[in-house]
Amino acid sequence: MLYSMKQTCQKVGMTYEALKFYCNQGLVPNVKRDKNNYRVFDEHDIEWIKGLICLKRCGMSLADMKHYLALCLKGKSSIPQRKEILTKQRDFLVKKMENLQEDIAYIDGKQNYYDDVLSGKIQYTSNLIHTDEE
Repeated sequence: MLYSMKQTCQKVGMTYEALKFYCNQGLVPNVKRDKNNYRVFDEHDIEWIKGLICLKRCGMSLADMKHYLALCLKGKSSIPQRKEILTKQRDFLVKKMENLQEDIAYIDGKQNYYDDVLSGKIQYTSNLIHTDEE
C-alpha cells in the first residue's frame, strides 16, 4: 500500500513541512511518485522515516543522519560503522539521561525544601540573600 504525504505524516507523527524537508534533503531515498507526480510512501519508507525521527530526537545532526543514510545504502558491509555511530549516540543519550536524573533530583530537593519552609519545619535560608544572623 502507498501513502500520501499527509497520510505518512499522520502515521509517523511528523509535520508535512518536516517530511518535505527530509525528502528535499535526500534523507528519504528512492521516493516514489504517483501519476500526479505527488510523493507516495510505502511501509519501508514509513519505517525509515520513523528511524529518522528517532535519530533526530536523539540529537543527531542533519549531516550525521546523511552520513548514516549513506552507510545504510552501502548495505551489509557498512553495519560495523553503523553500529559504531549508534553506540556513540546511545552513550550520548545515557549521559543525557544521567544529567536529567540529577536535574530532577535537584528540583525534587528544592521542592521538598520549600515544602518544609512553608510548613514551618525548617527556617528559610538563601544563598542569595544574606542576613546579619549568618
